[in-house]
Amino acid sequence: MPDNQQQEQPRRRQARGERRVAQLLEAAATVFSTTGYTAASTNAIAREAGVSPGTLYQFFPNKEAIAIELGDRLMHEMRETYGEALAPIDPATPLEQAVGAAVDRFIAFNCDHPVFFALMHGPDVPGRIAEEHDALHATLLGRIEELLSSLLPDASAADLTRTAQVCLGMYKAGLELVLAHEGAERDAYTREIKNVLIRYLEPLVGDRLGRTTGDPSLSHTP
Repeated sequence: MPDNQQQEQPRRRQARGERRVAQLLEAAATVFSTTGYTAASTNAIAREAGVSPGTLYQFFPNKEAIAIELGDRLMHEMRETYGEALAPIDPATPLEQAVGAAVDRFIAFNCDHPVFFALMHGPDVPGRIAEEHDALHATLLGRIEELLSSLLPDASAADLTRTAQVCLGMYKAGLELVLAHEGAERDAYTREIKNVLIRYLEPLVGDRLGRTTGDPSLSHTP
């Protein structure tokens, strides 16, 4: 067999393996989102993927390994998302626009990947996922503090940390409501999250950021 054909076969096998892993992770995301991590099983994941349990075990030894791989990939993508969402703000940017843009990015990510919330906040998740989530939380908190420091230049480090914690806590509480609804109700809850954050930050920020008036996307639902 020519050398180029010998080299091509392992590449094809590797590509097939990567497709199979992606298929299994997608199936696991569906199962974890539907049943939660604790109630999920490798048999259910294999069934969702349309493969035999034996095929699944060729790639993952157990449910925990699947969750860890899925969590790693999601957290990598999440870091990219909040890196874009929490970029430095132009001082001329209206507060409503700054808050709205960040919330929209985070909400879109979680709606596109509902398993992220299920894995990150569910009970009995693997220890490594919990550790990664704690690290992600700390990094995210630090980015919010950096963002707030440009808006609140006179605030102490303790004040910035406290304000960042409150913002993140309010967002997470609202996210659970957003994910529990669909369609117009989901949009309405998203607007409410923005309203809460804006009304909390407005007195602190004052007129440092631009202001807009009459933005219909931020009005309360009737």
